[in-house]
Amino acid sequence: MTAVPEQRVVEPESKERIPVVAGFARRFAEGRAAGTDGSPRAAGKALRVRVPRAAQAYFEAPADRPDAVRAVEESNVGRVAELTSIRVGRMAASPFAFLRGSAGLMAHDLSGGPVTGIGAQICGDAHAANFGLYGDARGRLVIDLNDFDETVFGPWEWDLKRLATSLVLAGRVAGADEDTCRAAALDSVGTYRRTMRLLAKLPSLDAWNAIADEELVSHTDARDLLGTLERVSEKARNNTSARFAARSTEAAADGGRAFVDALPVLRRVEDGEAAAVAAALGPYLETLQGDRQPLLARYAIHDVAFRVVGTGSVGTRSYVVLLLDHRGEALVLQVKEARPSVLLPYLPGLGFVSPPEEHEGRRVVTGQKRMQVVSDILLGWTTVEGRPFQVRQFRNRKGSVDPAALAVEQIDDYGRMTGALLARAHAHSADPRLLAGYCGKNDELDEAMATFAVAYADRSEADHAVLVAAVRSGRIAAEPGV
Repeated sequence: MTAVPEQRVVEPESKERIPVVAGFARRFAEGRAAGTDGSPRAAGKALRVRVPRAAQAYFEAPADRPDAVRAVEESNVGRVAELTSIRVGRMAASPFAFLRGSAGLMAHDLSGGPVTGIGAQICGDAHAANFGLYGDARGRLVIDLNDFDETVFGPWEWDLKRLATSLVLAGRVAGADEDTCRAAALDSVGTYRRTMRLLAKLPSLDAWNAIADEELVSHTDARDLLGTLERVSEKARNNTSARFAARSTEAAADGGRAFVDALPVLRRVEDGEAAAVAAALGPYLETLQGDRQPLLARYAIHDVAFRVVGTGSVGTRSYVVLLLDHRGEALVLQVKEARPSVLLPYLPGLGFVSPPEEHEGRRVVTGQKRMQVVSDILLGWTTVEGRPFQVRQFRNRKGSVDPAALAVEQIDDYGRMTGALLARAHAHSADPRLLAGYCGKNDELDEAMATFAVAYADRSEADHAVLVAAVRSGRIAAEPGV
């Protein structure tokens, strides 16, 4: 087993808290004095001495690790009690589903492993199902990360290890052999590394504005995915607020429309609760860019309903709000509770100390905008009855690939595509030259992280088995198939 390197943490450039102009001036002076000797690439390469790339293979479950059932029960605290059995049922469906709902447990495990100290805005839950398609302001489809509930400034390695592990588990669920599963993990890391090197070589503006679109498929040699992505894209183009409203609402007595119960996933709420959500959209408008506000002023709120979402998110409070314009065309907003990131307790010990968040919804929105090239133009935040929420368009031409349902020969392609997407997202907040310097030219990092991914996938399968046994024994309640 590879020894854990000494856990000293470097102070990455992206964590500086200095005025932009002062920073420019200081770096100009330093550059004149130092020439090219102090390059970020060289600094990244130097980190290999303290944290060898081979050390990224290390995994050993901490001695204080809670068992799977206790971890799930602890993560259910503060959620809507009557919905937690749905969450448990979804997590019990497969080891991959268990991983999807246990970001906090994995953060606990990762906190004892090696980190370089290079910080980035990380997704915090970068498993393979949290990538997908969505529409930009003009309706064009973009491929990118699309879930940011746990986003925080932290170690870039955690996102990459979670992605690699999820690919191993998704491959196993799909029926792939072990070599194929490991190859998917290895190639996702390899493409992350090569994409970071590519971004490091580009002019800064070009690297910053690199778009995650169909060109990425050719860059990652993911030709086997083309048919799948075309089918998902076609479905995503029709996945709009208007179509959701047409299926989920009915004509109301006042001439508008109202939601129809579809239990347990969608239910109408009491007038007081609906009024509180509607009132919260006023402060939400103040979090948008000024040019967005006249757009929403052309809509009127017609109804509010509660809607169960996600796997890890089940039990958090989430509403859909029906708005209609002067022609009766629908726009649906999602108002989703924003809880503190489950990664947060494990970061200070690694030197990643962020100022306290004034609003968890703002954390989610800010993190999303830092990682995506193109974000929802109606992304904002608000507070409902003292609880923080994020607000976004619902069904904004969203489409996703279920990695556990892919054909075996597509899993490796999907791994390469998501690895490239993750690299581009990290490069917005971490200098790609610094990361490229550490990751290097050869496959040493790829091999190490693939080894970690297989080991942690084994751990997740064992956790899943414990949860399933607890459900069968009655230790924890689960509602299957919802």
